[in-house]
Amino acid sequence: MLRIPTNTSFNCNYPPKTQARAPRHESMGAPFALPRVGSIEEPLRLAVLISGGGSGLATLLKFQAEESRCHQTVLVLADSEGAGGLEHGRRSGIESRGVPLPTDCPAKDRRLAHEEIIESHLRSFNVELVVLSGYMRILTPSFVGKWKGRIVNVHPSLLPDFPGAHPHRDVLSAGVQITGCTVHLVDEGVDTGPILAQREVPVMADDDVTSLQDRVKIAEHILYPEVIDLLCTGQISL
Repeated sequence: MLRIPTNTSFNCNYPPKTQARAPRHESMGAPFALPRVGSIEEPLRLAVLISGGGSGLATLLKFQAEESRCHQTVLVLADSEGAGGLEHGRRSGIESRGVPLPTDCPAKDRRLAHEEIIESHLRSFNVELVVLSGYMRILTPSFVGKWKGRIVNVHPSLLPDFPGAHPHRDVLSAGVQITGCTVHLVDEGVDTGPILAQREVPVMADDDVTSLQDRVKIAEHILYPEVIDLLCTGQISL
């Protein structure tokens, strides 16, 4: 079941089956500035940031290859050189690079130094929208402020419930019957940005973390490319 928040406008025939809860708070920090509207002739340039096997990246690339879209992935970045998902980008002819945390500076400076490297890659490829797809690093407010409204993420729960790194464990511990996934813009908090859309997934009596994760991931792979497509074609407004 698809959910669309009442504070998000969709300028298309994409009716919700039910309404979502609004985010927990108004956005903090700098205002959001959504990306320009892409077109087939001038598609929006996407960078996908990953940490692991990149199944979400593979799904997005398949979605983009099925027909002409108003967006194209021009860069894949991972936070380690050994991330398996980099191969999805390479097989599609996309520049795909591992960018580990630098070790040639003091530990307290490494996070910002790492983001400066990421930022340089984004600028070099004229990236217009950053897509987080299983990216496990928390971005600093400094980085987010530069891209606010142009960073999107998918989280494996129905936010604002069960934010953080272990949502499936937390869902099972809470004993709820419905979970799902959420596509949202990224703000300076953790899993707190404006919700663009959600998709519900039932929790089965015999679920464990692995089985629930696998079923939610199927929903993510359906919802995320669709919402990215709507965002890039100007069919979402805040």
